[in-house]
Amino acid sequence: MTGDCGTGRAVWTAGAEPVGSAPATAMLRAYLDEVASRWYGRPISGEELDRVVAEDPSDDLAPPGGVFLLARYGSEPGGCAGVRLLSPGTAELKRMYVRPELRGSGGSGVLLTAAQAAARGLGARRIRLDTRLDLVEAVAFYRRSGFAEIPAYNKGPYSQIWFEKRLD
Repeated sequence: MTGDCGTGRAVWTAGAEPVGSAPATAMLRAYLDEVASRWYGRPISGEELDRVVAEDPSDDLAPPGGVFLLARYGSEPGGCAGVRLLSPGTAELKRMYVRPELRGSGGSGVLLTAAQAAARGLGARRIRLDTRLDLVEAVAFYRRSGFAEIPAYNKGPYSQIWFEKRLD
């Protein structure tokens, strides 16, 4: 999946990446660092980040029931997203992230398009996600992207709002 932000600058691409690869691990750590720091209202330490990574693994974002997507802006890793099957016909979007300095350059749209295609490839007819209310940019992005708020489908400790989108 590719996308040109229309400026003649680097082009976004997104594709499957082994979740344990060095670029995937670095992007997942960046994601978890940001969301944990925002949750605590302060930068987290390296030790705290190691604990968060250990407590919230991403192993389920791998075949056969999942996929991890790495987005690149030009040749540089710039974002990620994961998709996993929750049940037959229903996928879940996880770990959607674009590096802060690249936000607004089209990466989120490329990632979401690739994630929806991956979900369809897993046989899903709908895709769900949960997020937090303090991640206001994410909530607004999902609403703009056609997701509708739904009742809670999980009891995650950081889940505060839930969304779903039909993939028909």
